[in-house]
Amino acid sequence: MKVLVTGGCGFIGSHLVRRLISQRVNVVNLDKLTYAGNPANVADVARSPRYRFVKGDICDERAVSRAAKNVDGIINLAAETHVDRSILSPGAFVRTDMLGTYVLLEEARRRKVKFFLQVSTDEVYGSVDRGAAREDSPVRPTNPYSASKLGADRLAYSYFATYGLPVVVTRGSNTYGPNQYPEKLIPLTIIRAMLGQPIPVYGDGKNVRDWLHAEDHARAIWTAARKGRPGETYNISGRCPMENIRLVRTILEELDAPASLIQFVRDREGHDRRYAIDDEKIRDELGWRQTEPHAANGVTKTVQWYVARRDWWEPLVRKNEAFNKYFEAQYGSRWKRGTP
Repeated sequence: MKVLVTGGCGFIGSHLVRRLISQRVNVVNLDKLTYAGNPANVADVARSPRYRFVKGDICDERAVSRAAKNVDGIINLAAETHVDRSILSPGAFVRTDMLGTYVLLEEARRRKVKFFLQVSTDEVYGSVDRGAAREDSPVRPTNPYSASKLGADRLAYSYFATYGLPVVVTRGSNTYGPNQYPEKLIPLTIIRAMLGQPIPVYGDGKNVRDWLHAEDHARAIWTAARKGRPGETYNISGRCPMENIRLVRTILEELDAPASLIQFVRDREGHDRRYAIDDEKIRDELGWRQTEPHAANGVTKTVQWYVARRDWWEPLVRKNEAFNKYFEAQYGSRWKRGTP
């Protein structure tokens, strides 16, 4: 089998690429190599005869056509993915997440692929006050990121309904693990704690997220691509809900770092209070189970990875003008006096 993975140099994409190659699947990795696309994430498989890299934008029809030659299926992980950045620059999210998905769907339809897996997010459901959102629950995206991801996942579904393209959509919860770009909550907390720098926490820190390990997310995506019913959507939950402040304190304890590093900052615009999804469907229908069911254990392993891999993250944050510029733009005006 030959599969086109878009965004395969990114966080979840790189975990998926390595998993597929370990299972003797031939992979074409199409990645634009934006700030979050890092070739180091797939360096261990880069010389495999089953791996081919194509640098290109999913919005570029020629690049997509070149990468999709003779593939059996397409898994789309290429996206702008950070809510904070979507608030600063929403246009990039609309272009990549929606227009790029359209270009891929057209290519998939032309080539009559055996499957098209669209990776979406639990954030399309918006804040869930109680219980857990099912695949047929109302969708209420509240920021440009989640809105663009919903637009892409419904566009993908429309190609199933209209053209019969074998589309499956997955909606995963917050994902963590090795290789995650340092602007996200867990790596940002780990790295700034290691450097003895203040750690920004939005609002009162009691926003709840469900945490899913990247290896489990990659396995779920591949399970859905192979076994999912065309036209269906599958939630992927880590079943590990945790308040942000508790998560940050857990990381600090792992590093034996002082709680005084925590700095509460002005809350993010439109910040959803609680995410929660019901994943019985993928469990009952496809037999998927997570192998890292306890976030505390997974976080410990993740902290250990970042401690051991300074060579991976230091070039991304040390004297990195683009990263520092983003951090200042996002947090510079938000700092306020506060105690954990």
